[in-house]
Amino acid sequence: MIPNMTTNKHNSGFTMIEVLITLVILSIGLLGLAALQANSMASNHNAYLRSQAIQLAYDMGDRMRANAAGVAAGNYNNVNGIPADPGCITAGCTPAQMATYDSFQWNTLLSQQLPAGKGTVTGDSTDFVISVMWDEARNGATGTGCNPTVSTDLKCIQLDIQP
Repeated sequence: MIPNMTTNKHNSGFTMIEVLITLVILSIGLLGLAALQANSMASNHNAYLRSQAIQLAYDMGDRMRANAAGVAAGNYNNVNGIPADPGCITAGCTPAQMATYDSFQWNTLLSQQLPAGKGTVTGDSTDFVISVMWDEARNGATGTGCNPTVSTDLKCIQLDIQP
């Protein structure tokens, strides 16, 4: 009797190639998940910065509404940069000094709470545009425009108010 060479062998378990392929697929999936998490955190932080910018824009609008005499005198018509602190808060400020103090405090807050944060107020005593700018991409942008297609321009939020 000749032994049968075609006996059925049942393989059980995984081969090393199958395990390797499974690990590669799992690794690619985990890398994708890590990238998704990183993008989610960056988007969340950008949303936080936008919320801060909107809050600070409304802060300047409230400061202007509180100093109606300064608005009427044109002291808020061209706010740009951080002026020197007038040092009048404890002794009492004139409307012009209060406008200078508001600009000092507001722009100081912008520079502290937003990356490369700065703000401007332009207007004509009846209609104002409050602009808050910051470097959202953190690429060293220093422009003063609000054009999103120009890489050197900062991210902007603009608020139109009539105090």
